[in-house]
Amino acid sequence: MSFNTFGKIFRFTTWGESHGPAIGCVVDGCPPNIKISEKDIQNELNKRKPGQSKFTSQRKEDDKINILSGIFDGKTTGTPISMIIYNKDMRSRDYETIKNKFRPGHADLTYYKKYGIRDYRGGGRQSARETASRVAAGAIAKKVLENKIGKKYAVTGAVTQLGILGCNLKNWDEKFISKNPFFCPDKTILKLWEKYLLSIRKAGSSCGAIIEIRAYGIPAGLGAPIYSKLDMDLASAMMSINAVKGVNIGSGMNSAQLTGEENSDEIFKMGKKTKFKSNNAGGILGGISSGQNIIVSFAVKPTSSILTSRKTIDKFGKNTSISVKGRHDPCVGIRAVPIGEAMMHCVILDHYLMNSAQCKS
Repeated sequence: MSFNTFGKIFRFTTWGESHGPAIGCVVDGCPPNIKISEKDIQNELNKRKPGQSKFTSQRKEDDKINILSGIFDGKTTGTPISMIIYNKDMRSRDYETIKNKFRPGHADLTYYKKYGIRDYRGGGRQSARETASRVAAGAIAKKVLENKIGKKYAVTGAVTQLGILGCNLKNWDEKFISKNPFFCPDKTILKLWEKYLLSIRKAGSSCGAIIEIRAYGIPAGLGAPIYSKLDMDLASAMMSINAVKGVNIGSGMNSAQLTGEENSDEIFKMGKKTKFKSNNAGGILGGISSGQNIIVSFAVKPTSSILTSRKTIDKFGKNTSISVKGRHDPCVGIRAVPIGEAMMHCVILDHYLMNSAQCKS
C-alpha cells in the first residue's frame, strides 16, 4: 500500500492496523530545540480515545504514547520522531461471522478489489484507529507553532451539527466545548442532542455530523497561489479523515447563495492594523492566509457499522445480508473533532515552514 505519508516539509507517516499489535507514526521535518513531552502528546490523544462516554465506541484503549526517537532531554533534536501506541482491547472474534462479507458503506469491497486481500478485523488499515497516529503528529505540530507564533496561536474544533440537529453558532463557548462529550459549543442544545443520539443508538442505527475547526493567530502570507493553496491543502487534509464526505472553507458551499456584496469581506484600516468586516473567505484569499481566523468545516457520514440488516454480497460474489455487531460509535463524527484539529495543526505548520524558507531571511 502506497501513500501513507502526509505533508511536504513537516511530514508524518502512519503505520499499523486496528487489531494488530500496535499503531504508530514517524514525524519528519520537525525543527530542533522544541520542548515536547509525552504528556503534551497524551493530552491530545486523550480527547480522541474511545470508551470515554456512552456516546462513543466502548472499546477500551489507553492510547498511551511511547516516543522512541527524535527527542533528547525534553527537546526535539531535528531527527525523525518515532512514536508507538500498543493496541490492547481488540476483539477480533466480533468480526469472524462477517469476514467473507462486504460491509455496505465501508471500504471493504474497494480494498478487496484493489489489493486482493482484506484484513476484516475491525477494518485493518482502513479503520479510524489509524487516526490516533495523526493526533500524535498534530500534537507535535501544535507545540512547534506555539513556539514559533506564540500564545496567540490556538486551534479549537467543535461539533456544530449532530444528525438533523444543528446549534446556534452565536452561542459558541470555547470553555464549554471541552466540558461535554459531544464537543458541543452551544450549551442550550446539549440536552436535546443527548436525547437524540441515545435514541439513535437504542435503534441500532447511526447519524452523521458537521465539525467546525477554527484556527486563531494565523499570520498573513501562508500558502502558495497555484498548486499548494492553503485552503486546497486543508481540504485535502480533512478529506483524508475517515468518513468525511465534504469540506467547506469559510462560507464554502453557501457562497453560491450569496451576492457579490454579501460575500465580499470588506477591508478597512484601524490604526496600523488591517481589518475585515466579515470572514466569508474563511481566512484565506487566493490560497494565501489573510491574517484572519481560518475557518474550516467538514461533514462526516453516519457510521456504516449498524445493527440493522442490510443487503450485500460476499467475497464469492453471492447475494447475502449483513448486520454488524460489536462496539461502534453511533456518531463517529464526535471523535473526529481532535482529528480535525490535528490535521489543521499539521497543515498550518507545513505552510509556516515553507513560507519561512521562501520569504524570510
